[in-house]
Amino acid sequence: MSNQGEATDTPPASAASLYLTLAPVALVAGVYLAVFLVLRKSHRRYYAPRTYLGSLRPSERSPALPNGLFNWIGPFWKIPDIHSLQHQSLDAYLFLRFLRIIVVVCFVGCCVLWPVLFPVNATGSGPAQQLDILSYSHVNRDTEQNRYYAHTFMAWIFYGFVMYMIMRESIFYVNLRQAFLLSPFYANRISSRTVLFISVPDEYLDEARLRKVFGDSVKNVWIAGETEKLDGLVKERDEVAMRLEKAEVKLLKLANANRIKAMKKGGSDARAEEPADAEPGSLAARWVPDKKRPTHRLGPLGLIGKKVDTINWCRTELQRIIPSVEAAQAAYRAGTYKKVPSVFIEFYHQADAESAYQVLAHHQALRMTPKYIGVTPGEVVWSALKVSWWQRIVRRFAVLGFISALIIFWAIPVAVVGIISNVTYIAHRVFFLNWLLSLPSQVLGLIQGLLPSVALSILMSLVPIIMRLCAKLSGEPSLSRVELFTQNAYFAFQLIQVFLVSTVTSSASAVVTQIMNDPQSTTTILSENLPKASNFYISYFIVQGLGVASGVLSQVVGFVIFTIMYKFLAGTPRALYKKWANLSAISWGSVLPVYTNIAVISITYAAIAPLVLGFATIGLSLFYLAWRYNIFFVTDTTIDTRGLIYPRALKQLFSGVYISELCMIGIFATSVAIGPLVLMIAFLIFTILFHLTINSAIDPLLYNLPRTLEVEAESKEMRVESSTTRHGSHSTGRNGYQDGVQDGISDAKEMSSADTADTGKKSGFLSKFLKPWQYCNYEAMRKLVPHDAVDMNNLYTDEIERNAYFPPSVSSGTPLLWIPEDPMGISKQEIQDTPPVISITDEGCTLSDKNKLEWDTETVRPPVWEEKIYY
Repeated sequence: MSNQGEATDTPPASAASLYLTLAPVALVAGVYLAVFLVLRKSHRRYYAPRTYLGSLRPSERSPALPNGLFNWIGPFWKIPDIHSLQHQSLDAYLFLRFLRIIVVVCFVGCCVLWPVLFPVNATGSGPAQQLDILSYSHVNRDTEQNRYYAHTFMAWIFYGFVMYMIMRESIFYVNLRQAFLLSPFYANRISSRTVLFISVPDEYLDEARLRKVFGDSVKNVWIAGETEKLDGLVKERDEVAMRLEKAEVKLLKLANANRIKAMKKGGSDARAEEPADAEPGSLAARWVPDKKRPTHRLGPLGLIGKKVDTINWCRTELQRIIPSVEAAQAAYRAGTYKKVPSVFIEFYHQADAESAYQVLAHHQALRMTPKYIGVTPGEVVWSALKVSWWQRIVRRFAVLGFISALIIFWAIPVAVVGIISNVTYIAHRVFFLNWLLSLPSQVLGLIQGLLPSVALSILMSLVPIIMRLCAKLSGEPSLSRVELFTQNAYFAFQLIQVFLVSTVTSSASAVVTQIMNDPQSTTTILSENLPKASNFYISYFIVQGLGVASGVLSQVVGFVIFTIMYKFLAGTPRALYKKWANLSAISWGSVLPVYTNIAVISITYAAIAPLVLGFATIGLSLFYLAWRYNIFFVTDTTIDTRGLIYPRALKQLFSGVYISELCMIGIFATSVAIGPLVLMIAFLIFTILFHLTINSAIDPLLYNLPRTLEVEAESKEMRVESSTTRHGSHSTGRNGYQDGVQDGISDAKEMSSADTADTGKKSGFLSKFLKPWQYCNYEAMRKLVPHDAVDMNNLYTDEIERNAYFPPSVSSGTPLLWIPEDPMGISKQEIQDTPPVISITDEGCTLSDKNKLEWDTETVRPPVWEEKIYY
């Protein structure tokens, strides 16, 4: 955030200044929106891939929208948010719900606080001007102290509402999580029945002993092991195989290009003379001389060393490497490897896995703990499984120390970027930079204008990348745990650097110095600077809501990059397919903290400068709509946290409540308003007690499934099976939902009847809102989760289940090479000449008369397509 430190000097806000901020941002947003509306009609792959893409199951697709400029808005609005739960993931649905909840919080804040605090502040006889008269800074501290009672009691009401919403949504999440994880759609997955134990003592790295500990409920045991040598072999095999594939495609393109040239010169019967030195019987040699065939050098970086024919060399190498890989994989499966202190244990039933997860596994401290359930094979961080218990402790403290230092001293690289923006001023005063003054004014303007913006964008984008790297180094064993770690760490960065530091001063280190010199001044520092910064955040929300939200929707930069990479940089059928079929994914750990921080800023200013809430409501609403479209039609979920991103984000909202309460205490203390001060301290104590109570009550339910519901779910499943046997199968809709439930719309409508199942009568909105434990209970949530999208009783073949938690290099098969079919039949001969140790095909892709790769992007599944496995 380039505006760090500017908040302290923000001038009073006026309607004119807001207009000057709004006008250019609205113009940019209008351009982005126009681009989106136009491109959405003609580029379905980028703006609506989830409606038709063949790599998605039918149950994962979204309904297609009308193709007009504006007629799609109505159908889009009618699709309920629960659609994302039934067609994508729990995380995607809860992300949208979080955005909607913080919009509701801000809107309710406007409705509650504006009618009271605006008149109280505006008539406060203070020195403020322009729109600042609507903030508490316009209340005269000497003569109007009693007005602070209004701020106090309205803060009680609003922050009480915020805390109730956190509690209500936590209860909602717990019930939804239980319903989702206990549904057949999820309970039968292998990840739901598998527990990962880390820091396992050597004596328990034995399958027989582990089976004795956990009993007959154990189905499979995978003891992790060292695979460094095997990893190297598999990597070498895949690199050589892909090099062979690229060389074959290059050869076919060269031959086809020469054929096209010959046709243009001599007509359809034109043929190139067969070179004298060509291999007998080689069709490729008729069109491509030996010296033009693909070659490479064997030295470092391919720049030096012996020059070899790429195709022949790769074929020979694969005949050597592939048997070695298969032998090493067989040896690992036989158990001849060095074991590492981590074990995956699969149980026959989810209830058995949950029991093993919740029980104390070992009698010594820090052994066979922590444990994880729900970890899918594709998200395991295999390098973290090697870390011993004591290394894990040391790494964790080292990483936390590094992140703390990063947050505190992040102002240093930002300051360097700031220096670049003033390079002309510095060049006049620093003798060894005088040469910069001799540069052309256009170049100097580029250095001062564009370079700092690009550099700052790169710097800010590096923060979550650094956080994820720290998470892996600290020993987090799965990518979902890495995202949760990143969510916490990046939120701390956003809160301190983007909010508090921007509010107080230009450097976190300066803040620390001030507080260390005078610890009692913490609340005074914040209370004096918060009102001054409120005008900055009004502009910030305008920019975020209009400019950034429209950018999220239009994704202009991403569209350009996708088009360039697909049309010009994807040179093989495999590269084309991967770019076409793989959807962009949302990184929860870096996306969610940004909006959590916006909500925290809004909550903090609610009672101090309530005008901020209005702009926050508009900005967050636009973000909600933009992300809603993207989740329904564009993005996919690759990392599943089982919804744990949601309660973390909810709890982080307490930061805004605490900061605001502390600042109001500081305001009342400096104003010597004893009554409001005592009342606010009392409310702070209440907030702390409420927070502790919520944590102690909810936390156990966030990570464990209760035994009572497991038994209930099993009995319900048995009743359903017996009912199905007596009456026959239910009718199944287009997407596999029973009784015609389609696109999640019917299930969403059933929510109201499910809510009142226990009461036997229709209940009003207020009852449902105030009693989430009754109207958003487990039974109600069961109506929302997906059912029978796939055959849950035949999810895995024996081979897939046997290899599930082997390291990737152990279960990795030899890749299938995919080359295009050409008119000359060269691809057929290349397939015959390729050794049988590796498979190769030319099905599903052809070379056109323009020498372009062509394949069916919609109806036919290519040879390299792999069905998605629900682990």
